[in-house]
Order: sequence, then C-alpha cells, then structure tokens
Amino acid sequence: MSMLGLKLSTDPRWVNIVESNIEEILSDHLWCEQKAATNAITMIAHNSELEELVTELLIIAKEEMDHFQQVHELIKKKGLTLARERKDHYVNELYKFMKKDGSRIQSLTDRLLFSAMIEARSCERFKVLSENIEDPELAEFYRDLMISEAGHYTTFLGFARKYGVGIDVNKRWKEWIDYEDSIIRNYGKKETIHG
Repeated sequence: MSMLGLKLSTDPRWVNIVESNIEEILSDHLWCEQKAATNAITMIAHNSELEELVTELLIIAKEEMDHFQQVHELIKKKGLTLARERKDHYVNELYKFMKKDGSRIQSLTDRLLFSAMIEARSCERFKVLSENIEDPELAEFYRDLMISEAGHYTTFLGFARKYGVGIDVNKRWKEWIDYEDSIIRNYGKKETIHG
C-alpha cells in the first residue's frame, strides 16, 4: 500500500460480498470506467491549451473506454445483465473535498488530485480482488487492470505537481489522503468497486 500512500487497506472479506453478486460488481465497475473516461474528457475541455495534459488525458480516456468494453464483454460472456448506472457515493464524498472556487490553477490541481485519489483506491481494490477472488478469469482481469490504474494514478499526481505552480502539492495531497481515510472507513460493505 505504501506506493499509493493510502492509509487503510481493504479487508479481504469484502471479496466475499462481491462474490455473492458478480453481476452487481461488474455493472458497477463498468460505470466506474465510464465516469473515469468522462472525467478525463471534461478536464480536456477545461484545459485545452495544455497540450501535454490533453495528449495524456486522451490516452487515459481511450484506456478507460477500452476497460468499459472489456467489462461489458465479461458481462455478456458470463450471461449476466448490465445494470443501470448507480451513484458512486464514495466518489461523491471525495468530490465535496475538491476546491472549486480558487484560481484555474488551483481548480486544475485539485481536480488532478481528486482523480489520482480515485485511481489509487480503485487500484487497491483491484489488487484485493485479484488476490482473493476465486474466479481465475476475474483474478487475472483485475491484476491487469490494477497495473493500468496505477499508471493513471502516477500520471494524475505527476501533472498536479507539474501544473500546481505556487501550490504546496505534497501538503494538499496529504490532506486528500487524510480525508480519504476518514470516509473509506464507512465503505467495504457493498458489492461495488468503492462500496
């Protein structure tokens, strides 16, 4: 966990909850990928002049949509039904912590840290799934995705440090870590990626 800096690890027993409803976790996961792609595209729209950022975010948006498609293929292959999109309460709680009323640079930096935080927790959850789920196909799938999410986490954090001129990004990231720790304690009880 130290690489991601998260304070609280997910209890592996969460996977037992997941295994009781694979349709729900896969549906929720698919919508998480869609939201991640949408987040990247929104950041592109708001920061179109930052060429390097746009270039990298286009790659991330494409990867997230590729994951979206992979999860959909899994749902079909397993004879399951894709459920309608649900609210992600964890992400909504994180969103409340994001600074939205400062300068453009402050807003972008915090949006990048918010994105890094979601990727870090998703990566951690995928690791727990890959190590504890009994379905070997899903174990391998989540191992591959864990690596991809770790890459996205690094990219977002790197851009926050690059563009956060005049902001103590490391201090703000620590605030994000502490805030995430305070909310994640209420999760790990549902068959959703952040549940």
